[in-house]
Amino acid sequence: MEKSLQEMKREIREKLKLDFAHPDDIPDEEMFMEQVTTFMEKELKNNLRNEDEKTLTKAMINNYTKNKIMPPPVKKRYSREHLIFLIYIYYMKNVMSISDIQKLMEPLMSEAMTEEKLFELYTKTFEMEKAQYFNIEQSVVKAKEITEKKLPESEDERLSKMLYIFMLGYDVYSKKRLIEKLIDELD
Repeated sequence: MEKSLQEMKREIREKLKLDFAHPDDIPDEEMFMEQVTTFMEKELKNNLRNEDEKTLTKAMINNYTKNKIMPPPVKKRYSREHLIFLIYIYYMKNVMSISDIQKLMEPLMSEAMTEEKLFELYTKTFEMEKAQYFNIEQSVVKAKEITEKKLPESEDERLSKMLYIFMLGYDVYSKKRLIEKLIDELD
């Protein structure tokens, strides 16, 4: 039996559920590495695929600093600025190469970028993410509707799900290519 549109939306919403680090939840105090990883884990844990996965490890943070994707800690202490960098990197690392992330983060590491400006930028990003979440939800629902028209789940559940995954994969791939072209224009 086919699902109603409301059931489909509810199911998609449940699977799409993401955690966002609210700007007010980002502490404006210095932290040590262990506190940083604990903060990221707490704020973004619902984004993980399974319990064995980590949002961020010490090695990752050290690599981001080594690759100049974020500023190094000051006397082994990380600021609100570092947390913002890590949140940006967290979302980008699955769709962008390290060199693309580095290129994207470069202006954020300039001397002209103060911590206040960076926090303001993050606040704007957060507001846009919240609004975009509903656009994404609608896009995913539309992909599911198209899939159902081409191959109803009742006809062959596995093939229908595969077709839906291909549709979503194409969407992600297309957006990834657009991101790459936009990064290339940053030169």
